[in-house]
Amino acid sequence: MAAESAVPGPPGGHESRGGPGPVPVLNIANVLTASRLVLVPVFLATLFWAGGHEPLWRYVATAVFALASVTDRIDGDLARRRGLVTDFGKVADPIADKALTGAALVGLSLLGDLMWWVTLVIVGRELLVTLLRFWVIRHGVIPASRGGKLKTMLQAVAIGLYLLPLGGFGLPLQWAVMGLAVLATVVTGLDYGVRALRLRSTGEGGNTE
Repeated sequence: MAAESAVPGPPGGHESRGGPGPVPVLNIANVLTASRLVLVPVFLATLFWAGGHEPLWRYVATAVFALASVTDRIDGDLARRRGLVTDFGKVADPIADKALTGAALVGLSLLGDLMWWVTLVIVGRELLVTLLRFWVIRHGVIPASRGGKLKTMLQAVAIGLYLLPLGGFGLPLQWAVMGLAVLATVVTGLDYGVRALRLRSTGEGGNTE
C-alpha cells in the first residue's frame, strides 16, 4: 500500500519536475500501474483456487502479490526520475495500491487466516486518509514521510507472510510482523489526521504519510 499525500498521487509522490511538452498517458510508469490493477483479480483467483489453502496455489498467490508490490516501487521511481506524471497516474496509482492491499486483507480474512479486526483497522484507516486528502486538497500537500514508507513496507511483508503456507510454526512471526504493521498503520493515520487539521487551519503543509 502507497504512502499518501494530500492530493491523490502515487507512492513517493509522483511529482512532476517540469519539462518540455505534455507527458503522454501511454508511458512505462502508467503501464506498470495498469498492470498492477490487472494483477489484482489474478491474485484473488490464485488465492482462492482449490479452496484457498492448497500450498502450491498459496505460493503462486504470494508470487503474484510480490510482483504487483514490486511494480508499485518501480513505477514510482520511474515517474520521479523521468517526469512521467499524468492525471491518469495520479488517480490510478493509489487506487491500484489500495485495491491490492485491500484485496489481500479481505481475502485472507474470508479464508479464516487473518482476524477481521485487523482488516477493518487497516482498510478503514486507508479510506479515512483518502477522505482527508480531499478535505485538505485546496490547502496544500502533505508529503510522504519515513513513517508512511515504513508502514507500507510492514503491510506488504506481513501480508506476504500470511499468504505463505507456513503452518503453525510460522504463526509467531506472522503475528509479530502484522502487529507492527497495524501499529504503524494506526500511528501514521493519527499523525496524518493531526497534520491535516493543522494544514486546514494554517494552510501550511508538513511531512507525514
